[in-house]
Amino acid sequence: MKQLFTLLLLCLAFTSSAQIRGTVTDDQNVPLPLVTVLIENTYNGTSANDQGQYELNITRPGKYTLIFQYLGFKTKKVTVNIDKFPFIQNAVLSEENLSLSEVVINTKDNPADRLIKKAIAAKKENSSKTARYTADFYSRGIFKLKDMPKKIFGEEVGDMDGMLDSTGTGILYLSETVSKITFEKPDNLKERIIASKISGNDNGFSYNTAGATVYDFYDNTLKFGINVISPIADNAFNYYKYKLEGNFTDENNNIISKVRVIPRRDSEPVFDGFIYIVEDSWAIYAVDVDIKGYRIKQEFLDTMKLVQNFGYNQNNKIWSKNTQSLEFTAGIFGIKFNGKFSYVYTNYDFKDAFAKKTFTNEIVSFEDNSNKKDDTYWNSNRQIPLSDEESKDYVKKDSIYKVRNSKTYLDSIDKKNNRFRFLSPITGYRYANSYEKRSFNYQGLLNLGSLSFNTVQGWNIGSGFSYRNWKDEEKGRYTSANAVFNYGFAEDRLRVKGDYYHRFNNQNYAFVAVSGGSTVSQYNPEEPIGKLVNLISTLFFKDNYMKLYNKEYAGITYGRDIANGLNLAGRIEYQQRKALVNNTDYTVLKNDDLYTSNNPLDPFNDVPAFATHHLTKGSVYARINFGNKYITRPDGKINLRNQDYPTLFLTYDNAFGASKKEYEYQLLSGRIYYDFTAGNKGTFSFNIKGGKFFNADDISFIDYKHFNGNQTHIGKDERYLNVFNLLPYYAASTNDSYSETHIEYDDKGYIINKLPLLNLLKAKLILGAHNLAVPDRKPYQEFTVGLDNLGFGKFRMLRVDYVRSYQNGFIGDGVVFGLKFLNILE
Repeated sequence: MKQLFTLLLLCLAFTSSAQIRGTVTDDQNVPLPLVTVLIENTYNGTSANDQGQYELNITRPGKYTLIFQYLGFKTKKVTVNIDKFPFIQNAVLSEENLSLSEVVINTKDNPADRLIKKAIAAKKENSSKTARYTADFYSRGIFKLKDMPKKIFGEEVGDMDGMLDSTGTGILYLSETVSKITFEKPDNLKERIIASKISGNDNGFSYNTAGATVYDFYDNTLKFGINVISPIADNAFNYYKYKLEGNFTDENNNIISKVRVIPRRDSEPVFDGFIYIVEDSWAIYAVDVDIKGYRIKQEFLDTMKLVQNFGYNQNNKIWSKNTQSLEFTAGIFGIKFNGKFSYVYTNYDFKDAFAKKTFTNEIVSFEDNSNKKDDTYWNSNRQIPLSDEESKDYVKKDSIYKVRNSKTYLDSIDKKNNRFRFLSPITGYRYANSYEKRSFNYQGLLNLGSLSFNTVQGWNIGSGFSYRNWKDEEKGRYTSANAVFNYGFAEDRLRVKGDYYHRFNNQNYAFVAVSGGSTVSQYNPEEPIGKLVNLISTLFFKDNYMKLYNKEYAGITYGRDIANGLNLAGRIEYQQRKALVNNTDYTVLKNDDLYTSNNPLDPFNDVPAFATHHLTKGSVYARINFGNKYITRPDGKINLRNQDYPTLFLTYDNAFGASKKEYEYQLLSGRIYYDFTAGNKGTFSFNIKGGKFFNADDISFIDYKHFNGNQTHIGKDERYLNVFNLLPYYAASTNDSYSETHIEYDDKGYIINKLPLLNLLKAKLILGAHNLAVPDRKPYQEFTVGLDNLGFGKFRMLRVDYVRSYQNGFIGDGVVFGLKFLNILE
């Protein structure tokens, strides 16, 4: 009853604050969703909701001409005289009768091709008319779950904090924003969020921003993960065929042509649907297109629908985007969900130029208390009325939020979940105080990754304890600590290590981390061989590529953002190192073969690789994101890496206080990483590293620079930008200077989609080149060609590459099988 009363008050508030409002239907009295409603020759407009209801904000009585525009229906113009508010104006729209009679058709030519050619020729001029502007912006986003199973991988789903009903259906996310935007093509944006609202979170800040709405069909490509070809791109005829469906005349006597957009090849990143072109100006009147998930290599996505409506202002002769909607359906593991984002642009002010410092690296900011606006504000400024479902969700979630965040409720849930069960010592145990926002966790002995095998420890099992406190996480402050235990049966030894981490805020992301204990470490600290791959390699093929040593250590790290795009961190760590040898010859297959030794320098003699020693190492790290963009929120700063610029990493290591002076050294190293997108032709990625040792002639082999080789022929990363696919793990290790270059080209389907038969795989072509240079060795080089995005249906986590290596001539070739799901398992 209380929720019903609240909903009634919400409806009354909506009614009393409305200005011009009403419902738009067709001739059969069926509500029409997403109808664009405009005041003639202004940039004041709105969009109807899914139930055909609209609200148009007018502050002064007077005479107004309303325009109701909906694709497939005749545009309707209604003149109203308003003397008081609220003013009710319903509208009935009739279906548009398309005609070809007003188009001069040359029987030798496709009339649609003529229209598209005209639109392509005029797009630069039409685009320039809306190149710079300020505007008011409203957005609403909603995600809904359908058919959620009761369990996923054996785990109970529950009602997800009240989001789901008994049928496994419900709204996961509902949010709105009101903002003012300043925009300059191609991508200069400044947005000031005036109001932000998230259903069920009275402290939340919506992520709906104008930057995510820039889909400009005057550009050659539109970004959807993969660049999708515009129907009026310069090279559009290579990707599309066109059919003129007909034309109609709008309220200003403009002839509007409706053109069907037909992909030439199904697997390419292209649209399906319609584009509406204005005769004579050849501007875009509207867009109504679909995007198939497999065409943009998003297999979990079924279909995305993008609709844009443009309005005309006779005063400045500009067609500008008034409304936009983006809907999608997707699913995996029996879960189905859909979503919709709706956007309204009003009060455009087009500019010839902006002042030099108008645009900065801050692209979004929030006004104080923007997430505290009351219902009165939203009822007056919401551009699209809420549907019944959305209104109920706000009431329901706000009520649930208060109840489920109360101490009484959280304590009752914790009491149930905190019970210690008979199998808890084996399966694990978690104790939480949800109201105080802290938890303690025991990992158990049967968790994924707890059991492993290597030739030093033999079978080894791990477990651990962890603590987390997130009471001030909304301010960016939280603390975690953990202890990890590992016992090796063949070695008969227990090792323990611990970590403490505390982050201070969300502004500069300052943190401190303390760690120490005893562990087995790979000689290469980047750990190129995963535990699961090593287990299979040793037990089934008797290839023990993982080489380990014992490390006792204690260290502390501090880091923070120093300036925009610049992050610095420093660490000092004491280490005591001891060589280890094989302690088992156990295997499942190939019992007649011997394991190689644990000595990377002498694989055929199982003798210690080095003498026990200690040293202290100080390190300084810098990360520079050039052109870094960011969002400023009252609760923190969100950094957004600028894809137009590379990222630079610099490191200085200084080893001192060693048990022997010759183990001390200095190392200066750096890395630069960059992705370059070549329109719709794919992405080039570069990862270039280099470094130089000083005073390092007799340092421990542990401290050499080791390179990420791969002798298992198994890859587990998304991209091979940090690995040499056929290089033995320690064949090129150096204590001098080095440089390595990794380049990878991902065609995003640009080439493979045009190849018969291969295009049926819906894969991506990957080309790679890798180079390693160290003193006293000929440069090592690899060239690769592969197919990524392989698999079945929605599951495409496989990759296959052919690799050929050179070092002063051809030395070998092989095949690498990419199993990207291994990253999840490990």
